[in-house]
Amino acid sequence: MSEFAQVFPMPHAKILLPAQCRGARGLLNWSQGELADRAGVSRSTVKDFETERHALHHSTERLLIEAIETGGVMLIFADAAGPGVRLKSAI
Repeated sequence: MSEFAQVFPMPHAKILLPAQCRGARGLLNWSQGELADRAGVSRSTVKDFETERHALHHSTERLLIEAIETGGVMLIFADAAGPGVRLKSAI
């Protein structure tokens, strides 16, 4: 990794894991179809990703992340405690 990338992480560097996607949907009480509709992708895309049948294209990952975050879930990307999801706090 370049020194620039270490100092200024790129916003597209987020990697959504299938378990995070399932967990986020659970917190939001969304079906696969509802997440797909909100992200503008097909339900089979969500289903195949969550069951680890297919990886996501970068642009599709971004759409899912944006839908999940807009819905009120914070994605926690791999830190010392590992990856996860949580509800955003009301401000």
